Amino acid sequence: MNFSLGANPIFTNEAVVLGLLMLVLSFIFYTSSLENKIWKKIYVFLPPLLLCYFIPALLNWPLNLVSGDVSLLYKTSSRYLLPASLIFLCLNVDMKGLIGLGSKAIIMFFTATVGVILGGPIAFYFATNLFPNIIQTNPEELWKGMSTIAGSWIGGSANQTAMKEIYNVPEDLFGTMLIVDVIVANIWMGILLYGASITNRIDKWTGADTSAIESLKKRMNTFSSGIEKNPGTKELIILMTVGFAGVGLSHLLADLTMPLMETNKLWLSQYRLTALNSDFFWIVFYATTIGLLMSFTKIRSVEGYGASKWGSVFIYILVATIGMKMNLSEVFNNLGLFLIGLIWMLTHIVILLVVAYLIKAPFFFVAVGSQANIGGAASAPIVASAFSPTLAPVGVILAVLGYALGTYGAIICAQIMGGMN
Repeated sequence: MNFSLGANPIFTNEAVVLGLLMLVLSFIFYTSSLENKIWKKIYVFLPPLLLCYFIPALLNWPLNLVSGDVSLLYKTSSRYLLPASLIFLCLNVDMKGLIGLGSKAIIMFFTATVGVILGGPIAFYFATNLFPNIIQTNPEELWKGMSTIAGSWIGGSANQTAMKEIYNVPEDLFGTMLIVDVIVANIWMGILLYGASITNRIDKWTGADTSAIESLKKRMNTFSSGIEKNPGTKELIILMTVGFAGVGLSHLLADLTMPLMETNKLWLSQYRLTALNSDFFWIVFYATTIGLLMSFTKIRSVEGYGASKWGSVFIYILVATIGMKMNLSEVFNNLGLFLIGLIWMLTHIVILLVVAYLIKAPFFFVAVGSQANIGGAASAPIVASAFSPTLAPVGVILAVLGYALGTYGAIICAQIMGGMN
C-alpha cells in the first residue's frame, strides 16, 4: 500500500518553499495573538509551536506542495540558523542558575537513555513473539536494524551510522529503520511540545518542585529586560555580527577539528566515539561554547538588542523545516515496523514518567531529558524553548552529552536484543 502522491513536489524552488513556510509561521503567530474566542480555543489544544511543526508536515503529505527530501532548507537552517540561535540564546545564560537546577535534570536524562536501551529489547520481544507475522524481516536482521534506531535515539545520526557499520545493516533495511526513527520520534516531539503548553497542570498534578526553574527564568528575564533597548540599524548589525561571526568561527573550528578526527578514525571507532567524527557535532559544540564564553563578557549586553528574540525566530524556522521533512504517509507504508517503534517509544515514556513521579521531577526535565536523547542537538533546544527561550541552553548541553553516550548505549541495547534471538 503506497499513499505517497509522487516523487516531485509542486514547489521545488527554495525561495518559494521558504516563503510558504514563513507564511505558515506568520499565520500561526498572527491568529494566536487574536482575542477571538474560536482561535483561543484552538490554541488551547494546539499550541503555536506544535502547529509550526505539523502544518509544514501536511504541506509535504498529503498536499505534496513541498518536500523535505528535495529541499535543502533543513540543512541550511540546521547548519547556519541553529548555531546562530544557540549563540544568541546562550549569551544571557546564567551558569550559576543552570548549576542550581540540581541533579534531577541529569537523572531524567539518564533515565531517558535507560528507557531507550530497555525499550528496544521489549519491542523486539513483542515483534518476534506476539506479532511474528506483521514483520517481514527475520529476527537476526531485525535486531541489527533496530540497533540503528537505538543509536539515533540515544545520540544522533553519527551514532546511528556507526551502528549500521558495526552490525552490517543492509541498505534497504537501514532506510526503513530511518523512516520508523523519524516518524515515531517526530510524533513524540509533537506530544512534548503540547506538554510544554500545559506544564503547569502536569507539575501541579505530580507535585514537582519547579522553584529552581522559575528562579532561573526570572533572573534571566530580569537581566534581559534591564538592558533592553530599541535597536537601530547599527545595533542590529552588531547583533548579527556577533551571531554569524560566531557561526563562522564554529564552522572554521569544526573544519580544523575534522582532519584530526579523520586521522584518529580507527581509534574513535575502537572506543565507540564515532559521534566525534561528525562535523555537525563540532559545529553545535563550538557554537554552544562560543555563546557560553561570551556570556561572561561585555558582549552579553547585545541581549538588549534582542538576541534571544532572534534566536527564537531562528528556532521557529528550524522547526518548520524539520516538520517539512516528516512524511506522514510512511506511517501507513510501514505499519509493522511502526508498531515496533511505538512499543519502543511507549516503554521509554513509561519509564520516564514513573521515575519523574517518584523523584517529583518537573515536566521540563522529563521533556528535555527525553528530547536530548531522542532528538539530539537540533531539536532539544526547540523543546526547551517551548517552556522558555531562556532554557534552550539546558537542551543543548544535555544533547551534547547524548552524542557522547549514543554509541555505547546503542551497543548495550543491540547486544541485549541479539542475546534474545
